[in-house]
Amino acid sequence: MHSTVLILDFGSQYTQLIARRIRATNVYCEIHPFDVDPQIIQDMAPIGIILSGGPASAFTENAPRAPQIVFELGVPVLGICYGMQAMADQLNGKVANALAREFGYAELMVEPCRLFENIQDRVNAGGQKILDVWMSHGDRVDALPPGFSIIAHNAATPIAAMADESRQFYGLQFHPEVTHTLQGCAILDRFVHDICQAGSDWNMPNYIDEAIGRIRARVGNERVILGLSGGVDSSVAAALIHRAIGDQLTCVFVDNGLLRQHEAKQVMETFSRNLAVNVIHIDARRQFLERLQGTSDPEQKRRIIGREFVEIFQQEAARIDDAKWLAQGTIYPDVIESAGSKTQKARTIKSHHNVGGLPDTLHLELLEPLRELFKDEVRELGLALGLPRDLVFRHPFPGPGLGVRILGEVKYEYAELLRQADAIFIEELKYSGWYEKTAQAFAVFLPVKSVGVMGDSRSYEYVIALRAVQTEDYMTAHWAELPYTLLAKISNRIINEVRGINRVVYDISGKPPATIEWE
Repeated sequence: MHSTVLILDFGSQYTQLIARRIRATNVYCEIHPFDVDPQIIQDMAPIGIILSGGPASAFTENAPRAPQIVFELGVPVLGICYGMQAMADQLNGKVANALAREFGYAELMVEPCRLFENIQDRVNAGGQKILDVWMSHGDRVDALPPGFSIIAHNAATPIAAMADESRQFYGLQFHPEVTHTLQGCAILDRFVHDICQAGSDWNMPNYIDEAIGRIRARVGNERVILGLSGGVDSSVAAALIHRAIGDQLTCVFVDNGLLRQHEAKQVMETFSRNLAVNVIHIDARRQFLERLQGTSDPEQKRRIIGREFVEIFQQEAARIDDAKWLAQGTIYPDVIESAGSKTQKARTIKSHHNVGGLPDTLHLELLEPLRELFKDEVRELGLALGLPRDLVFRHPFPGPGLGVRILGEVKYEYAELLRQADAIFIEELKYSGWYEKTAQAFAVFLPVKSVGVMGDSRSYEYVIALRAVQTEDYMTAHWAELPYTLLAKISNRIINEVRGINRVVYDISGKPPATIEWE
């Protein structure tokens, strides 16, 4: 229904950020592995293609390559970093190790071209247009492919950007998708709107009508059950599906013993009382915790938790006449992170319990109305559907819950300590005004004990780690520089009020190299 820009992923940590920048211009785009079946590209009929960056070297044997159809469809192509190098290599240019690597800020001199027209940060004394950009490369294009010209350069990288205007092929050695490239959004906007000639028809009010139409067409008069977690994604999915089919939706809220403080009560009040959605509350705390006994590996914990949810939904579906569909709040980053390429060069980051289809024994079809949306789009959709702002902008909570915020084996005792500590942390962030300034904040239980002194006596108790990050897209994140006085207050409260904790630490790792969650 929408003109689509295709992004081929070569393994860059910033690929999703490219997609978010394009979606922000009201243009629909999709990410697929670089080795996607050419027939899928043909059937998609994209109006433009972007080749992402990646960690490989284009001149090595078995280096990732774009499908040849990319250069034969007759649509504009933009290569970014490795994507530019792959384009150059495949179109008979030359790529080699850079004499001087560039990581971080760089200043480029820009030549006249359609991509950069009226886009610059300043003009130097000699009248040369200058762009301030962000580089991250150890290789470079040493010789242009036939038909290309240089459109940006500096001393370290003589071919910092290239263009074949006749075919509308462009290559950028720098990263326009990161905020450090000040004109990056303008460059991407120029590519998708002016060069690819995309419209601006991707927005949430339109999406509501489209999604409701698709849900009604697929579901008909059949019944849908939805696993409601209380988080943003499943809540927005529930509101959207309820808008489409009303009482044909039954939500199943499972208390798995791994929820936040008072979460079960809050979810039931929000949906059953305020939104008039039919919600079944199932207390499965003992069942989940028993299944998790002795399990420490985070991926195995995710699988166990996912399997238990499926079993519970299978039982509930059998009790609901004509239940034919299981709805989930799967969003686009879940799908991307769980998907590897055919060649395994684009690696799976982590599995998601709600990605990968359903077992045949469930006898339900899968309904995922948010599957193509990023987190900020889900929030925008939630507001458009009339959900309370405090619910829509609640910090993300992982599907496996505290199961992946308790490092190692999950025990009831650990979950109780973590719940109390996390509640104190969030309460103080809200009171201080820092909750709105952070994108995600939570406590982590560390299964190690440390020596302390409390009331003139030796203590030997557990450790809590606090994590708070600031990010626009969750693909990259900076640790939040909370005031020392606030951290001191939070630490003091946790140690005094949560019996069993005698030490609190603060995580100052960015993403990358760390992830936002610990597991």
